[in-house]
Amino acid sequence: MIIIQQILFILLVAAAIYIFSRKVSEIRANIRLGRKDHLLNDRKGERWRNVFLLAFGQKKMFRNPLVAIFHFMIYAGFIIINIEILEIILDGIFGTHRMFAKPLGSFYTFVLDFFEILALLVLISCVVFLARRNIMKIYRFITHDLDGWPRTDANLILITEIILMCLFLTMNSADRALQLQGNPHYADHGNFLISGLIAPAFVHLSDSTLVIIERSAWWLHIAGIFAFLNYLPYSKHLHIILAFPNAYYKPLEPLGEMQNMPNVQQEVEYMLHPETAPVTTEPQEQQHFGASDVFELSWKNLQDAYTCTECGRCTAACPANQTGKLLNPRKIMMDTRDRMEEVRKNMNKNGGKFVNDNHQLLHNFVTAEELWACTTCNACVRECPVSISPMDIILQLRKSMVMEESKAPAEWNSMFSNIENNFAPWKFNPDDRDKWTDMAKDIPE
Repeated sequence: MIIIQQILFILLVAAAIYIFSRKVSEIRANIRLGRKDHLLNDRKGERWRNVFLLAFGQKKMFRNPLVAIFHFMIYAGFIIINIEILEIILDGIFGTHRMFAKPLGSFYTFVLDFFEILALLVLISCVVFLARRNIMKIYRFITHDLDGWPRTDANLILITEIILMCLFLTMNSADRALQLQGNPHYADHGNFLISGLIAPAFVHLSDSTLVIIERSAWWLHIAGIFAFLNYLPYSKHLHIILAFPNAYYKPLEPLGEMQNMPNVQQEVEYMLHPETAPVTTEPQEQQHFGASDVFELSWKNLQDAYTCTECGRCTAACPANQTGKLLNPRKIMMDTRDRMEEVRKNMNKNGGKFVNDNHQLLHNFVTAEELWACTTCNACVRECPVSISPMDIILQLRKSMVMEESKAPAEWNSMFSNIENNFAPWKFNPDDRDKWTDMAKDIPE
């Protein structure tokens, strides 16, 4: 019987790892659809500092300390408790029970006590967050961009974590009850802090019933962990993994600084100094400006989309959204991820090659009205707890509309004309630009 359980367990582990690896490879391939960006691997010291402060330390979350504490309890508790998975996996493979108990001695009970406290904190925090989403109905959790699967996804993850923590405590409680009954397979490791309080309620049950409860909780707990692992790549909770590389590759330039496009800068220099322009009769390679689809965004933009937690802090901070305009930075990230998934389905259907589907991110997913509403204030970038920049995607899509499609608001076209003719946004002759100084001389001191 034990050998059959070991074989089943090994098959479960192998299947979980295989399925997870396939989906991760697909997501990696989707991110690599974007263009390369060689500007994100400098100043390594600052980048590692961002990893520890923003990803591990969740620095931005602590702008709201109470929420941050609950979030940190879920994050730290769930990660640390899952260290026990190593023991469970080894027990499942080798047919043992609590393999680490003997070598760790009394310290093992201390470790389990610590895990159980964390499990209880995770459980409480998940209940609080479920209440925030479904009872308190905080505005950024009830907007229509979360209708359907996104809202279900958030609730499903919280409920799953509650179930996993309950299974963990149930497993330990039944284990402790069997220890108290003197079952030879369940050696006495001392009283566990939380489950030790629950175990007395189980002691009236028969030995065989307790074994069924303990084994069922053990199997459901580890199977649930593997199911959770394979659900992550389909969920917004993929940020549990991607927050770390996203913090490392966070742009280090000041928030208001935009990168010049070298080809455009070169054309401006040729316009100002025509004598420097090269004389050539060879056809020039067609250049693209901005991005109209995911292929023209950078890989960091696409990684941002997969890292998005859909928390809505970016949208809540957006002044355009607050004044009733259509712009929703969270939706921009969700649309980018949806388009990547659509492209991947297209490629899988056509032997790994993309076949034009007459769809693109610009216009089919993100509208011009959304893009023109952005004031480029960087509020969304500043608020994001996992170092995402919705504004960069917005700017790339706007560049495409202006420079590829020649579509810009009338006010912008007037400004562009003035810059082209007068080298300034205003309709004044460059020779008259210093006339205001003559007026200033007549002002009495």
